[in-house]
Amino acid sequence: MAFVRIHGQSIDVDIESELQEFQWERARWSADKLIAASPFRYDKSPSFFVTLDGEYAGCWGDSGAYDAEWASGNFAKLLAFLRNESYEESEEYLIEMYGVPSEPGARLTLKLPKLQLIQRNRQTLKEDTLSSYSPEPNEYLRRRSIPDEIQRASGVHFSETTRAVVLPWRTASGKLANIKYRKTYGKTFWYAKGAEPIRNLVYGIERAATRTVLCEAEIDALSWRTAGFAAIAVGGVAFNRTKRDLIIRSPIEELIIATDNDKAGEKLRQEVEKEMRGYVRTRQAYIREECKDANEALVKYGVESLRGAVEKSERRSSLYVNLRTRSLGK
Repeated sequence: MAFVRIHGQSIDVDIESELQEFQWERARWSADKLIAASPFRYDKSPSFFVTLDGEYAGCWGDSGAYDAEWASGNFAKLLAFLRNESYEESEEYLIEMYGVPSEPGARLTLKLPKLQLIQRNRQTLKEDTLSSYSPEPNEYLRRRSIPDEIQRASGVHFSETTRAVVLPWRTASGKLANIKYRKTYGKTFWYAKGAEPIRNLVYGIERAATRTVLCEAEIDALSWRTAGFAAIAVGGVAFNRTKRDLIIRSPIEELIIATDNDKAGEKLRQEVEKEMRGYVRTRQAYIREECKDANEALVKYGVESLRGAVEKSERRSSLYVNLRTRSLGK
């Protein structure tokens, strides 16, 4: 455990345990540092480090960063990237997970009210927010085996100014709730400011069908759609009751859980199955073990690899009791 600063307070965080949930290329672990290939770039050299202990615990640096914004930072920023969420949501996660010490040096037991993040009233975004971006299919997603028709049907746009793919997140009724911007070089991303937090949304829920695949990231959802399936994404490795209730209210009757091939993905897989038990039928689908996620499987092995994963998916419970009516108070 090591102390990291959040809102001017020190929180004792198990940094190594948090990092070990994710897949690292060419990782070298020591008592006080992780050295690995950068998670922000398509990189095979060990040019990235995270300090695990001491005065600078949680601080990281990337010697090959494409821009200064992603050359260094604190632990919350790194975790937000790894968990595919906003910086504020990452801070909330750390506060909820580790609490706040009741006195300096004490074991973490409580949350102090002053560390609670300010909750703001969020509104859906205006649809014309997308008007400044090109609605035409982009070459970046084509290279990742996402065809033009899937890009158009999913409302993907492209920002020429920032060279980023623009991925709209919508409410169940189709209103624009948030936007994810994903750089076409490297792996960095950001969300629209002042929009509905990703923790309150499910990507693609407005297009859910009775049989739908659940995955982690938006491009994985586009990959499953390329293979012919309805698909939603939770937007990272966190699943909560809000996301569960959105799925309960959707047309989904059978949920095919297909998370990434790493520890965080397996943890999410089990959490989704537990939370959805009794509300929808669930199946567990596994992509090829040498691939990290659905998009990598699509690029390397084509749509048949994803279709095969669904065909081989396992129903985890023979008992299904529809709890939707009671849950929704009808």
